[in-house]
Amino acid sequence: MTQLALITGASRGLGAALAEALAPTHHILALARTTGALEELDDRIQAAGGSATLAVMDVTNAAAMQTLCRSVHDRWGRLDLWLHTAIHAAPLSPAAHVDAKDWDKSVAINANATAMLIPYIAPLLGREGQAVFFDDPRAGERFFGAYGATKAAQIALARSWQAESDRTGPRVHIVEPAPMPTAIRARFFPGEDRAALADPREEAERLLSLINIKI
Repeated sequence: MTQLALITGASRGLGAALAEALAPTHHILALARTTGALEELDDRIQAAGGSATLAVMDVTNAAAMQTLCRSVHDRWGRLDLWLHTAIHAAPLSPAAHVDAKDWDKSVAINANATAMLIPYIAPLLGREGQAVFFDDPRAGERFFGAYGATKAAQIALARSWQAESDRTGPRVHIVEPAPMPTAIRARFFPGEDRAALADPREEAERLLSLINIKI
């Protein structure tokens, strides 16, 4: 039976790298808002002999996520793996000057969407499926107020789910990627030497090996 992996935030960066790493062994359900980037990902997956289903959707849209999960249930009856890489990286700002719209968007994507998705996806994962979250411990750092606080909220929720499902499943993993030359990283550290950063494809393979996902 073909393994099915849902990647939320699959169009670029780590999400895309994970999709390509998993494609030889999984059918990829790639979700993101950017049509062109998803189509380019699909081209790369097909060129390597894999297959993908593209879902051009917004993770903050509850109706869309309900439709997605119902469609997965009706077509496949399950999910084997969920990797949640969707994130909003608000501009760096002093806490006293965080823009209200940036804050609201950070809460919506980083925290609220995660809280919405877990109860939708957990039944599809069942006892044997796996969920993976990606930590970036910026909470409390200077100028990372909106991003750091909402990312920390996401990971705190994931840790609770991890503890609650320890005996019953699904298996919940929280891993911390090495710094990579992604668009988000460039926004936070524009003058950084990107040559010294980890290659996203190699990092995707390393992270998957940490949780014993065979590729």
